[in-house]
Amino acid sequence: MYEIKIMIIQFSQWLYPWLADISTAIMATLLVIYGDTINRMLKRQIGGLHFLFRTLIFILLCAFGYGALLIYGAPMLTKLLASLGMIYLGPLVVCVFIALGTIAEKKNRI
Repeated sequence: MYEIKIMIIQFSQWLYPWLADISTAIMATLLVIYGDTINRMLKRQIGGLHFLFRTLIFILLCAFGYGALLIYGAPMLTKLLASLGMIYLGPLVVCVFIALGTIAEKKNRI
């Protein structure tokens, strides 16, 4: 049991320098999976507006909304992951990517 714990900690230590990239990948994957759903909900809300207003709102959502989510969300996720103990970091990152892959598969994104 002790050897497994050591291997998990070593794996987590290997991941640690890459947390910013891992967080960005997680956030970008979430946007790919759920972006279409968000856009569809927005389209229903603003469907009756003039073409120019719909276009402007769509640009604001995609350029600034999704961009802000990546710019501000990824560092917050990095801090959250960094605050975890090394025994939890590696397994959690693996589980998150497996969960994202499973969700993407169910939503026919793969």
